[in-house]
Amino acid sequence: MSFSFPVSPAVKTRLEKLGLHGDADLALHLPLRWEDETRVTAIRDLLPGQAAVVQAQVIEAEVLYRPRRQLVASVADDSGQLIIRFLNFYPSQVQSLKPGRLLRIAGEARGGFFGLEMVHPRCQAIQPDTPLPERLTPVYPTTAGLSQASLRKLVDKAMQVADLAETLPAETYAGMDMPGFAEALRALHYPEPGVAPASMESGESPALRRLAFDELLAQQFSLRLAREARAQKRAPPLTPTGELTRALLARLPFKLTAAQTQAWQEISRDLAGTRPMRRLLQGDVGSGKTVIAALACLQAIEGGMQAAIMAPTEILAEQHLQKLGSWFEPLGIELAWLASALTPAQKKQALARIESGAARVAVGTHALFQKGVKFHNLGLAVVDEQHRFGVKQRLALSEKGAEPHQLMLSATPIPRTLAMSYFADLDVSTINELPPGRSPVTTKLVADTRRDEVLQRVRAVCLEGGQAYWVCPLIEESEKVDLQTALDTHAMLQAQLPELNVGLVHGRMKPAEKQTVMAAFQANQINLLVSTTVIEVGVDVPNASLMIIEHAERFGLSQLHQLRGRVGRGARESVCILFFQNPLSEDARTRLRVIYESSDGFEIARQDLLLRGPGELLGARQSGVPMLRFANPERDRDLLERAAQLGPRLIEQHAEQVAAHLERWLGARSKLAAG
Repeated sequence: MSFSFPVSPAVKTRLEKLGLHGDADLALHLPLRWEDETRVTAIRDLLPGQAAVVQAQVIEAEVLYRPRRQLVASVADDSGQLIIRFLNFYPSQVQSLKPGRLLRIAGEARGGFFGLEMVHPRCQAIQPDTPLPERLTPVYPTTAGLSQASLRKLVDKAMQVADLAETLPAETYAGMDMPGFAEALRALHYPEPGVAPASMESGESPALRRLAFDELLAQQFSLRLAREARAQKRAPPLTPTGELTRALLARLPFKLTAAQTQAWQEISRDLAGTRPMRRLLQGDVGSGKTVIAALACLQAIEGGMQAAIMAPTEILAEQHLQKLGSWFEPLGIELAWLASALTPAQKKQALARIESGAARVAVGTHALFQKGVKFHNLGLAVVDEQHRFGVKQRLALSEKGAEPHQLMLSATPIPRTLAMSYFADLDVSTINELPPGRSPVTTKLVADTRRDEVLQRVRAVCLEGGQAYWVCPLIEESEKVDLQTALDTHAMLQAQLPELNVGLVHGRMKPAEKQTVMAAFQANQINLLVSTTVIEVGVDVPNASLMIIEHAERFGLSQLHQLRGRVGRGARESVCILFFQNPLSEDARTRLRVIYESSDGFEIARQDLLLRGPGELLGARQSGVPMLRFANPERDRDLLERAAQLGPRLIEQHAEQVAAHLERWLGARSKLAAG
């Protein structure tokens, strides 16, 4: 992909910063908004806060130095005078504001010391008979050193020379009442007054819907082709004997739920095949994903191979080590632990046991996919909290084996529209019920002015033998954000609750220190644990029944839900108290209302998608999957369902046209790794 017209190296570099590498990219670089410069407003009719165009003569212009260097000019038409002000300017701008010169000035009027003024308006020297634009003026996303005027000219050239022909057969759009591709682009780059969509986010414009549909089709093609490419690879079939899995199930103090059994059957079937498994196991917090991952590891061992479990934090990885150790060691299965906290001697020993195959299961953090780690015969890689790891990291782990199966776990349920779009290359298993014995968590919204009442609640719970978490968003004082910090809160609680043992854990502590504190909390030697969000996932302390979250208005929905899931794991009645500080923004109010009203992780994830977009739910997966610029999976659900339905048939029947469509929309990004 390249430009078919001359572009200087400097401009090319700036265009590349915007992800623009050729004619097609520029043609698809849509405006952020449009400004109406098709009519002139008399100066006397200007209103503060209103964007407008005036035509006026320069009366005088001068460079002032107080309170700071600025260029100020007075201009006038037949109805009145206006000040225009430039805080950053070039010598050429001073020359352009010669008295008597006629200017067309576009900007937003606002009140100033000497009456209405415009700051940094766009000015064009004109003749009395210079015609007004017939269409709205597009305002494009840009970067430093690339002006709107320059970008408009580049887009105009690209629209003249780019191949805007249809890439897909006409029946793709049958019955959809959409404009053609070229027509849709022209309608968005050069809209007539009153025709432009209210905003690029509205999705109401037929032209925008056409581009959104094309983009969703490109994403479907890319992910489905990645799936097909993976199907051509061969993984070691992990044929189950059932000996180890039956032994574990017999030792467990609980029976699998129907949803767990269904998920396990799907995973077991995949592992026994020769097609590399890429399956996402999703389930709400506490739904029992770990035991399914353990069964998958045992099937890998039954098949004569090793398994690895990778977690994003050492606290979560160690939780896996402890739980799997309690399940596996009685079965005679040796585990290896690999994390940055190990001494060189411990790390050397762990690496040797992994390479020799003595350790059948390796558990650790990102340390598992570093270059020095060699497996004897890795058959299964389990990645917990998969959205925390990028595609490259997961691929690095998979490359430790010939072509190992991969099982990805997520406690952040994926809304259906996201599963259909960004996760279309994966098979998905869902655990949609909680194991028996989990107590429901009552959520309470409490203004931080009622802190004394909450302290009394904490004291009562802990003196009755229960335990509590107190979560803070920051570790130490920030000059920019006046938030309660973990360090200050820990000191305050020690002073206010001297009869309790108050612990502290945060992300800047050394791993060994964190592990010591968490072990003491699990052993009920610590009554109240003050923490940052390092305890967000994986921490399992059934005796903890009270969760207090400071400044809950600062957290995302999925994070609040994850934190709330740390309680309600035992028989005690559990409560999550969300401290908030007034005044609340509209977004914060909405988030707190959703978390208060719902305990369903799928509904919470859907609301999160509506509020914040897919970024947080996708996490680092974004680096390997085509991001959507124009389409929104929730808003454009009908288009997504049609794209998912058409995708396989178009790939099968129109391979060349699908390739052209991918080249237009994704270019080099269309060649996704099938990992």
